Amino acid sequence: MRKAPSEGVVDRFLRYVRIDTQSQEDQSTVPSTAKQWTLANLLASELTQLGADDVRVSEFCMVYARIPSNIPSPPSTRIPVIGLVAHVDTSPAVTGANVNPIVHRNYQGGDITLPKDPSQVITVEQHPVLKEMIGDDIITTDGTTLLGSDDKSGVAAIMTLVDVLAQNRQIEHGPIAVAFTADEEVGIGIDRFDVEAFGAELAYTVDGGELGEISDETWSARQATVTFVGRSAHPGTAKGVMVNSIYALADYLSRMPRGMLPETTEDRAGFVHPHTGVADVSESSIRILLRDFEMEGLEAKERLLRDLASDTVEKFPGVSVRVEMKENYRNMKEVLKHHPQLIANVREAARRAGLAPFTKPIRGGTDGSKLTFRGLPCPNIFTGGHEFHSKLEFNSRRGLEKTTETLVHLVQIFAEGPARP
Repeated sequence: MRKAPSEGVVDRFLRYVRIDTQSQEDQSTVPSTAKQWTLANLLASELTQLGADDVRVSEFCMVYARIPSNIPSPPSTRIPVIGLVAHVDTSPAVTGANVNPIVHRNYQGGDITLPKDPSQVITVEQHPVLKEMIGDDIITTDGTTLLGSDDKSGVAAIMTLVDVLAQNRQIEHGPIAVAFTADEEVGIGIDRFDVEAFGAELAYTVDGGELGEISDETWSARQATVTFVGRSAHPGTAKGVMVNSIYALADYLSRMPRGMLPETTEDRAGFVHPHTGVADVSESSIRILLRDFEMEGLEAKERLLRDLASDTVEKFPGVSVRVEMKENYRNMKEVLKHHPQLIANVREAARRAGLAPFTKPIRGGTDGSKLTFRGLPCPNIFTGGHEFHSKLEFNSRRGLEKTTETLVHLVQIFAEGPARP
């Protein structure tokens, strides 16, 4: 009979979300915030207590550990080292300080009003998944912060897997590499991840949403910085001298095709997203995210932004423009299509956990996007979480427990031999 872990995944999750690990944009150091060290060091200590090998925290707040294979004799087919990855930081979008998780036990339907801010309501109309959660224990915040399910759900599930394997030596598994990363939410941490030292040959990020959702595809992503340059002058003597770049910026933004914005697109439709900027007479700039699942679509969006910039400067004599383009990450499907066993094995693991697995592209990116192109194929696994990056974020007991159960099955499936077709 299988022994329970020393700490259940829900209790572990509730403990972790109370630790503020919010990352910060536009920082040059990793981690971007010192508070991420608190959870990273705690996880390293707990991994050591659970008997993991080679536990270490890097200078960049990356936690690494190994779980040795317990297969008693060499299998006929060599078992690869499987990696499991989750991130410790939470989004800069909403505060992660003083998180007060609320467990709504034995949910019986209806909208959920969060107690500290009654304007924050998780409605059945907007979240029809609630209809499938009758009888579950739903976990939210009090309405004033993020919950941190993204990605402390993944952290808790991986840690509980390690705990389950420590308590149940009879569960056969091959070698497992575990990692917890910093600064995933701001996109800079994974560049400091030591793939070689991690030692995995194949991996999964445990950083997804709805139960059963498996993702082997992300956006290809770029960021444009479009800067309009004018000429400043004292407004009292500005006639014939001042060239106000703010008007050019406003005109440029008005040219954005409405049907190509994130608030009007879904499924596989890409977008352009002006998200932050500076307006000043002498120089005004805007940062724009470009997203598409196909490289051809991404290239077309870049051409569009450049063409719109040219159209704008023609309308405003004296204004010049520069467009700088930076690649963020690429669609990991380009690589993962050559590793079908990764998806086959996790689909089987989810089925054994009583779930109905399905694949769905991520309208976003994960640490796995960059890891995949650094030689570590890395699709993404669900965590049961919903409404990431908002005060309405929620998960549930079943979400956390089924994610953990899937991971337990997954390491066993890799130990059984080659992937099923």
